[in-house]
Amino acid sequence: MRILVVEDEHDLAGAVAAGLRREGYAVDVAGDGRSALDRLGVHAYDMVCLDLNLPDADGLDICRHVVSTPRPGDGTAEAPRILVLSARDRVEDRIVGLDHGADDYLVKPFALGELTARVRALLRRDTNAGSAVLRWDDIELDAARHLARIGDRELDLTPKEFALLRFLLLHPDEVHSAERLLEHVWDEHADPFTNTVRVTISNLRRKLVEASGRQPIETVTGRGYRLVAGG
Repeated sequence: MRILVVEDEHDLAGAVAAGLRREGYAVDVAGDGRSALDRLGVHAYDMVCLDLNLPDADGLDICRHVVSTPRPGDGTAEAPRILVLSARDRVEDRIVGLDHGADDYLVKPFALGELTARVRALLRRDTNAGSAVLRWDDIELDAARHLARIGDRELDLTPKEFALLRFLLLHPDEVHSAERLLEHVWDEHADPFTNTVRVTISNLRRKLVEASGRQPIETVTGRGYRLVAGG
């Protein structure tokens, strides 16, 4: 899943981005409102972690823009989830933030563990997942403990393979093009002209087959990839 961190404090932005990347998320960082709007106009983010006190804009204006503007490139009008990260700690501030479209509000300073737990919870909202553990057929992925297994075999996955499997499990009934996977699982530094998606899919498939003797990721010719039960 792809996240935009909008935060003008460089050290905090770096710490948040590093923590989210350790969880397997693709993360871009914007240090002000203008660069945030520029990125939001290009990339279909799944979530925005948004500071309200930006040097060139009020984060509430960014929040309103996010909820009223369709995500680019992925064919859906649904806005990304918004998690406000702000030093504005009054109850009234939290109410205003939520009424402007934020899905959650976390007051600074905060623990990174709580941030990542809230991110996991928000990204599950539009899926059938009720907890940090995703299950589909005989595949199980524990996002909180960063563990994945198929059947009774644990999978030794790289962070990007883990993130790719998590995205597939969150959308198990859909066919995903390479372009959509690149948009949601990789960050803005990924080269769209490389075969990075195909290579990562190939490596993930190999590990699934080695662990289970079957192939749960199907290629749909001309369209992309999807999960299949009992493949």
